[in-house]
Amino acid sequence: MPPPVLAWWQALPGNARGPLFMLLSAVVFSTMGGMIKAVGSDLHSFQVVFFRCVFGLLFLLPFIRREGLGIFHTRRPGLHALRVTFGILAMFCLFHAITNMELAAAISITYARPLFMIVLAILILGEVVRWRRGLATAVGFLGVLIVMRPDPTALDLDALAALASAALIAGALTMVKLLSATERPLTILMWFATGAVLASAVPAAMVWRWPDPGTWGLLVLIGAAASLGQYLAVRAYREGEATLVTPFDYSQILWATLIGVVVFAEIPDAWTLVGAAVIIGSALYILRREAQLGRTVPPHGGDAPGPDPRSGPGSESGPGAESESGARPGSGRR
Repeated sequence: MPPPVLAWWQALPGNARGPLFMLLSAVVFSTMGGMIKAVGSDLHSFQVVFFRCVFGLLFLLPFIRREGLGIFHTRRPGLHALRVTFGILAMFCLFHAITNMELAAAISITYARPLFMIVLAILILGEVVRWRRGLATAVGFLGVLIVMRPDPTALDLDALAALASAALIAGALTMVKLLSATERPLTILMWFATGAVLASAVPAAMVWRWPDPGTWGLLVLIGAAASLGQYLAVRAYREGEATLVTPFDYSQILWATLIGVVVFAEIPDAWTLVGAAVIIGSALYILRREAQLGRTVPPHGGDAPGPDPRSGPGSESGPGAESESGARPGSGRR
């Protein structure tokens, strides 16, 4: 980076750098979603998930080299296994939805994950939810129904897969919250990264076909985008306040819409846009209320190396970006 630009960047306050990092993260994850959709026409989503996990793990090998095998030491292997199960199923569902739905609609539905987080916080963590937060959650699920527009005479399995991915990401993040009480963030990260490769290998083998040369390049880029998007999200929450940074993550819906229009000729209808607005509005209201009460809630899921998580498959908060770390947004990311 040229010295004048570096000096300008360092002079910016954290609450200016944080949103810029998150905006870049949203662009990267949206682009990753477009690449997943592109390779989905050539490979089964099981294989795409497998290669995303393999190349994602390769980018994390320096952590293993630096920390040694002691990074895998844990007292809670069962909870790690459950967290891997939630995470890999979330990626299977999300990658299927992205491949078979309009990109904007699939990404919009996945932003229901903070709503599922609230439900799980009540059922598993025993948290008490105030009536305003409960009402905002109900409104958010209404937004999901607007996007999905369920037909009582026919099941839309693709939309249900997107919704299932949101619920599974919420489950994975709940496991992360439980694990973070005793486990190092890097331990949580590496257990998931390694377990995801093993868990996705068998389904991928069942539908295996060798990618062509062009597809190989996209698969490598998908793994790189997952790592880069997570890093940018982590930096965003380290630099700025969560309540200021989080809204910029929702720009991912805008970028996904643009990619869908330009690359795949997908024109989202008015209902998709209205539903997305309702989902975003309810999530931001919940975040604002919690900030006013002196607390923050995890706004979404994302995979994040380092001590702050994100999000999904991407997330991950992006596709396959379901969080692999151990901290929470506002605790430092998400």
